[in-house]
Amino acid sequence: MKTSIAFAVLPFFILPCYAEHSAGSRLYLQSIDSTETYIPADSTQSMTTKRIVLDAAVVNGNSSKKDIQMRSSLNIEKVSGQYMQDNFGASLMQSLSKIPGIKSMSVGSGESKPIIRGLGFNRILVAENGIKHEGQQWGDDHGLETDQYSIDAIDVIKGPSALSYGSDAIGGVINLQSITSPQTSFGGKVNIFARSNNESVGTSAKIYGRNGGLWYKANATFIDYADYRVPADSIPYYSYYIKLHDRRLRNTAGREADGALVLGYDGDGWNTSLRLSDVNTRSGFFADAHGLEVRLSDIDYDTSRRDLDLPYHTANHLFVSNHTEWHWEGGMIEGNIGWQNNRQQEFSEPVSHGYMPKPADSLERSFIKNTVSASMHVRHTFGKSTLYIGTNVEYQSNRRGGWGFILPAFRQLQFGFYASDRLAINDKFILSAGIRYDHGTVDISSYKDWYKTPDENGDLTYMERSENMFKAFDSFIWSAGINRNFGDFTLKANIGKSFRMPIAKELGMDGINYSIFRYEKGNSRLQPEESYQADAGIFYERKTFSASITPYMNYFPNYIYLNPTDNYREGLQLYYYTQSRVFRWGFEAEFSYSFCKNFELKASGEYLHARQLSGEKKGYSLPFSTPWSARTELRYTLPSMGQRQPWFIAMEYVIVGRQDEIVPPEEPTPGYRLLNASAGKSFQIGDNVLRLTLRCDNVLGTKYYDHTSYYRLIGVPEPGRNVSLMAAWNF
Repeated sequence: MKTSIAFAVLPFFILPCYAEHSAGSRLYLQSIDSTETYIPADSTQSMTTKRIVLDAAVVNGNSSKKDIQMRSSLNIEKVSGQYMQDNFGASLMQSLSKIPGIKSMSVGSGESKPIIRGLGFNRILVAENGIKHEGQQWGDDHGLETDQYSIDAIDVIKGPSALSYGSDAIGGVINLQSITSPQTSFGGKVNIFARSNNESVGTSAKIYGRNGGLWYKANATFIDYADYRVPADSIPYYSYYIKLHDRRLRNTAGREADGALVLGYDGDGWNTSLRLSDVNTRSGFFADAHGLEVRLSDIDYDTSRRDLDLPYHTANHLFVSNHTEWHWEGGMIEGNIGWQNNRQQEFSEPVSHGYMPKPADSLERSFIKNTVSASMHVRHTFGKSTLYIGTNVEYQSNRRGGWGFILPAFRQLQFGFYASDRLAINDKFILSAGIRYDHGTVDISSYKDWYKTPDENGDLTYMERSENMFKAFDSFIWSAGINRNFGDFTLKANIGKSFRMPIAKELGMDGINYSIFRYEKGNSRLQPEESYQADAGIFYERKTFSASITPYMNYFPNYIYLNPTDNYREGLQLYYYTQSRVFRWGFEAEFSYSFCKNFELKASGEYLHARQLSGEKKGYSLPFSTPWSARTELRYTLPSMGQRQPWFIAMEYVIVGRQDEIVPPEEPTPGYRLLNASAGKSFQIGDNVLRLTLRCDNVLGTKYYDHTSYYRLIGVPEPGRNVSLMAAWNF
């Protein structure tokens, strides 16, 4: 019944929406929280409209950083394609980790998840062209299943954004843009890249073109990487030391194959696009993640550093979406609809464990989740007032399989409505306010082990890991903001309430999470997570100097988190989901100064303080809290002269503080310092451009530990020196 209702309402949201044209180029409308239109930077020379690249932002030719700050009371970073190329990492989040307040939670060499202001997992909403990406909810160890080389530009919203996006945007939003229409009949781009630490090699190719109003884009990416190296000869695992061959974490190799196709049409006052993407990954688990029984295994993990053997994980994310726009004088409608099919499989060597007999095959766990999403956003301007209204709905259905259990089968439905207003008193004084209502349900199915286990009375029985459970949640939230300009200064502030409904993983989980070395237990009594927040910003910009500080604070009456215990279950440390009152505050600060024409000095820093005000760990911080950090970069750029293409060289110094704010039985993590270097050069070859980018991370080969890394739990240091090279050919 719930499924039929969800599908019945979806056609209502398939509405034509708007297109805005200027100088022959399409402008792409961003988040409803920001009224700005801008041009992403992927199309390179194909875009004819004048634009300015401002470090991590691409804006219209008449815009400045000051203009950007006046367009929204939220803290928004606009990341260009050029920025992604100059700072490319092994994953999307590693490429974004230089932005103040943004961290990458890495598991292995090819997987990472976003952390914004110390919040991650389901508190950060990742969207692709306005549609929530449903792939990372399986756990903290599952990365974003998206191809960073198919992305045109990115909006990063630091801080709560639930007013427009709903649940899961309580900590921030990463909105990926990949449907910018090309303006030439034919063009393309080829990337070839390699990294030394894990000996990864890869290539990505894109072609695009248009004929009248019809246009297309196609992208394909292939990556292969070996076991990655760490500056250690052995790893402590409880009381046993695991020796490493050639300092490599065995069975951490992997492969990735992605493809995407976009077909679009730009009409007179309207446009539409259909995007199909398919992301396929296969990555190994560190062999000893499944426990010390690997010592008894018949598998020789040191045979080849590119060999991928048990245990390993496969993921396939199929994403089909439509984005349609229609506009009139003073207003617009935007409609999005999408279907996602996410397949996860974990394979491990079949061995008997405890009361469980030896399984017949190696498929330990499998999940197949289908998600249908739709949204509609309307904007209309009345004089100095701009009204926004919108709605969204999402239905998920997950089936499970395999002989191991960690997550139950479930069905989930969410829908919400919002309205907001932006009042421009004048061009230097703007007020905004909005409200939103959401309703969500989670329907979890019961699961019993396929083998018998003694109960409390000693009788053999099929133990129930998950019970039948139906939960319904309602939420009403609000937000208000102000933007004020005083000459060279811009002030902005936002206050409000956000929420996040608990997901099936938090409610019904019961099993070993091998990739992050712990046993996790859900809690059926969890209530929706709420947050009251205040976010502010002071920005200064004058000629060659700019500076900003963005303080924030959050109060959670019922923060959901995994509480570490001193107990062990099935040989691994037990974590269980619980809730407590939490107060958080922090800030980011950064400045930029250009001097001697060709030099630019940048510095940034961030600090976060968190305290639990109730519960078992009252007075302590939160698990895996990010420590303070600071970074300084000196960049030299030779400007273009005639046919000469610009080049740059940069040195970066990173300081990360010691993390003593821990939750027992966590251990403190020492601070560290890193030296990074990068350089890039563009070459004009006829009508084409070749761009070379060289990076060296951790130049000195420093041995250090990341407090947010799960490998820290078993004493695995971060990778050592890593040299990366990318060649990009634009034609």
